[in-house]
Amino acid sequence: MSLSSAISNSLSGLTATSRATEIVSTNISNKSVAGYARRELDLSSRVYAANGGGVAIDGVRRMVNAGLLGDSRISMANAAGSSAVASFHATMETSFGTANDNTSLVTYLTTLDTAIVSATARPDGDVRLQGVLDAATELAGKIGGIAQGISDARITADKSIANDVGRLNTALERVAELNRQITSFSAQGQDPSSLVDARQAVLDDISSIVPIVEVTRENGRVAIFTKGGGTLLDGTTPAKIEFTAAGTITPDMTVENGALGTVSVNGKALSQSEMRIFSGGSLTASFEIRDKLAPAYQEQIDAFAREIYDRFADPSLDLSLTVGEHGLFADGQSDFTAGTERGLANRLSVAAEMDPAQGGQLWRIRAGRNATDAGDAGESGLLLRMSAALSENRSPASSALPGAPKSLLGIASDIASQAASLRLRSDTASVQDQTRSEGLRTALLAEGVDTDTEMQALLTLERAYSANAKVLQTASNMLDELLRLT
Repeated sequence: MSLSSAISNSLSGLTATSRATEIVSTNISNKSVAGYARRELDLSSRVYAANGGGVAIDGVRRMVNAGLLGDSRISMANAAGSSAVASFHATMETSFGTANDNTSLVTYLTTLDTAIVSATARPDGDVRLQGVLDAATELAGKIGGIAQGISDARITADKSIANDVGRLNTALERVAELNRQITSFSAQGQDPSSLVDARQAVLDDISSIVPIVEVTRENGRVAIFTKGGGTLLDGTTPAKIEFTAAGTITPDMTVENGALGTVSVNGKALSQSEMRIFSGGSLTASFEIRDKLAPAYQEQIDAFAREIYDRFADPSLDLSLTVGEHGLFADGQSDFTAGTERGLANRLSVAAEMDPAQGGQLWRIRAGRNATDAGDAGESGLLLRMSAALSENRSPASSALPGAPKSLLGIASDIASQAASLRLRSDTASVQDQTRSEGLRTALLAEGVDTDTEMQALLTLERAYSANAKVLQTASNMLDELLRLT
């Protein structure tokens, strides 16, 4: 090997080790940065006929396990979706309450029964009758509170959809811009790795909204599709996702009757079946809460409200009533009619005729809502029949409740138990999804920057740099000696 070849080889080695050392330093300093992938220097042997060999720097390679990254993103979407559903069911369980909860539906129903039994012993006492009125009012308020909580959950879900759509559009625009910058950097022979890191972080953020599949295109660009087959970005312009939040949502508002909307893609509104392209992630979970889960709870509480209304509107219970008239409980101070069950829980109230605060008389609780006078102050027949109506096993009138005969307390307990069961089931699913997501993220991080490995590589580079420097030093000494001899 000639002296010039030795110098050329050692210079290429010094250049390569310097660049590799820089990459190791970058790996260590950015190991905690979102989206950052470990770098490695790509080297190849070079052979020149006149000057010998050496090493050539071919570029910098990002070390990413594409399959693991894809699985991780899908698991992130599943975890985000199941977490939202679990949170909703937990809210519903709290709203209905448990058996030992002083604010549960069962407790309010028990309080009414206790007040009626107490008034039965002293039907002439206004204090006892007032106790019945207060307990009935509180029960109607509890039912209305549960219904309002369901409406609030639907409104929150609707707002979450709008927020997710806004985030999704912003993120897609960012990915499109990063695609353009990466293509430009690559064309200029510059390293676009930092831009690819930024793009990966944006794609990870999208993954919590909707599960995505990343497809590599030419010149470093990527195309983005949903797991369900929808196209989010394939080219220079991303899809435009639109959604209009409803603002206020009432129990009667549904997608089917046109009161609530779905998203539109590039100006085309998607049907409910077409919404499957966004299946998974927080976006789908919000739609599920707004359009399926919350309405199912609404049906149950409406059916329960109807059962209470029907039992106290029975003419065989309150002899002053005719068929179709309301009793102690009213549908917004009106008579309930078939076909208006939806939203009844929101409207349920105590009859104004029995409430002194609304111009009524307490004695009507004892004598009957339509009684012409107070009658015998010691008469407790109506109160006894009220107590019996609460405990009587009767088949519910609403198809939203199981058809087996049960007491009102039994129905309330079943509804609360079902809410607790759904919460437990959703919690289990959420924990499983979170565990899988965390496991895949841990596996992904394990393939990232390991400080010990990087420090070992740094020691190897130090020795390589020292060896190349020694060659240069030796060559320099030889040249000096030759010059001295001449």
